[in-house]
Amino acid sequence: MEENKETKQEFDFSKFTLPEKKENKENKKGMAWWKHLLLFIITLVATTFAGLEWLYGKSVIFTPISPEEWWGALSYSVPFLGILTVHEFGHYFTAKYHKLKVTLPYYLPVWFFSIAPSIGTFGAFIKIKSMIKSRNAFFDVGVSGPLAGFVAALFVLFYGFTHLPPQEYIFQIHPEYQEYGLDYANHVYDNLGEGEDMMFGTNLLFEFFKHYVAPDPSLVPNPHEMMHYPYLFAGFLACFFTALNLLPFGQLDGGHALYSIIGYKRFHQLLPFTFAAFLYWGGLGLFSANDSHEYLLTYAPLYVFYLYFVSMQLFKDKITIALYAMGIFTAQFVTVTFIPTATGYTGWLFFGVILSKFVGLHHPPALYKKGVDTKRKIVGIITLIVFILCFTPTPFILN
Repeated sequence: MEENKETKQEFDFSKFTLPEKKENKENKKGMAWWKHLLLFIITLVATTFAGLEWLYGKSVIFTPISPEEWWGALSYSVPFLGILTVHEFGHYFTAKYHKLKVTLPYYLPVWFFSIAPSIGTFGAFIKIKSMIKSRNAFFDVGVSGPLAGFVAALFVLFYGFTHLPPQEYIFQIHPEYQEYGLDYANHVYDNLGEGEDMMFGTNLLFEFFKHYVAPDPSLVPNPHEMMHYPYLFAGFLACFFTALNLLPFGQLDGGHALYSIIGYKRFHQLLPFTFAAFLYWGGLGLFSANDSHEYLLTYAPLYVFYLYFVSMQLFKDKITIALYAMGIFTAQFVTVTFIPTATGYTGWLFFGVILSKFVGLHHPPALYKKGVDTKRKIVGIITLIVFILCFTPTPFILN
């Protein structure tokens, strides 16, 4: 993901302020390279610690770790961080190609000292410190990261699916499963405590590898156990973040690509519909006519307020925002009333807040309005296919 500070639509107060002192060298040229490297190393350590927790259920603080377990954790952290690095340097070198001032990647380590789960990082970003003047440049910088990261993820997934361990491998992680044999999946998930039954969703890319690349589909782990397979886990997270970055909003990579192809006016004409579809899927299944009056009276107003809150950027008129929110709620309510099994993924509602209040839904205009050429439109179609392959409608399922 790249951040373009110069293209945010903010009023320029510089002409009304006193001249500032000359910027110091670090502010002018960006953070020193060794600090970026240090962030990378810390993130590698954090993702390795997180890998120990996901793969083996072990904490580096509380339990001794064997060399084999360290190697297994690195088999998660190195591919995952490698894909993230390829993604960011895709942006970096493309920005350099367009002669933009750009920083090295800022890596964001996160590890909660085994108190709560984490994947070891919040990702990474680069800062573009000069104005992106053309739609061609917006497009190139936007799509280069996801496409580069996708290619790296393909290599990781190919290796992971072609080097699956025998089915008995899971007994090393969960010895308690062994009494049920290879039929353990029909027994061990029935009596889990609240919040312990977590499973991963799937996407078209994973289904392709499962059915056409894996030498034996029976070796592919069930969705509850995929976090114990480091290359698959790293590849899954890479797909998730690739699709997340390609959502067609604001300063996300997908927003840059869509804006560059269809232009400023059409982008913002389409925006209310794309965001409505996003919210519709996120809240689908929460409310229906089959719910109790007490439940509806208590929670439906709060949910409609949420829809209003996240949609405030789309329209200036409060009545229009309210009608927009009520329209989404009504569509969800009617769908689930007539199709009770229709269920979306509420986790996307969290990202609705991130998109509307932090990333931003709108895209700034380029200085030069000329559209992209046919070659870039073809690359845009390829990027859309990558999004469809990587998008997981229900990525993390907590029963």
